[in-house]
Amino acid sequence: MPEETILVLASRNTGKTVEIKDMLKGFPIIIKDLNDFGPIPPVVETGTTFDENAYIKASFTARILGLPAMADDSGLCVEALNGAPGVYSARYAGNDATDEQRCTKLLQDLQGLSDRNAAFECVISIAVSTGAALTYEGRCEGLIAEKPRGTSGFGYDPIFYYPPLNKTFAEMSREEKSQISHRGLALNQVRDELDKILIWIKQNSPVFEKVNCHHSS
Repeated sequence: MPEETILVLASRNTGKTVEIKDMLKGFPIIIKDLNDFGPIPPVVETGTTFDENAYIKASFTARILGLPAMADDSGLCVEALNGAPGVYSARYAGNDATDEQRCTKLLQDLQGLSDRNAAFECVISIAVSTGAALTYEGRCEGLIAEKPRGTSGFGYDPIFYYPPLNKTFAEMSREEKSQISHRGLALNQVRDELDKILIWIKQNSPVFEKVNCHHSS
């Protein structure tokens, strides 16, 4: 049986962890997230793109913990708001806002606007403690609903409407969402290449030499 590789999700979002564990089951990996470790310094997301922030989170976590780490940076880009909230999706209604408050603010900002086009974008970065990283991307286009619908998912899921299934993300089963969502599409790429990724992790992770202790008599 192949040796299992620990992969740390640079997140404390339990909903996201469950989603990712579900999609990557069956591989020789042990998925942990930041809730499995003691206090570590908060990462400062200074990037202006999803790509930059995903790498910042993954490489910082890998360096701090000395384990390969995976981070995603994703957000909702609304055409009528010039791409907002974008990389600020999680902080759109303030740092301590709830998902419900974020959705409410977005719906308020779109009041009276007929253009409801939006896209969820996701970039996944897998990094090792030496700083090397791999990148995967996914995008899902849809519309902003007039009001929240559904109780599944998290974030902006209740107001992101996907016309081909006639459902918001929050009305979908996990299986439906993982097939078409921005994170699902990026994770499908990760899953398709996971055997290669695990080889890459082993090749790029630092090797710690074992030192034998000699006791003098």
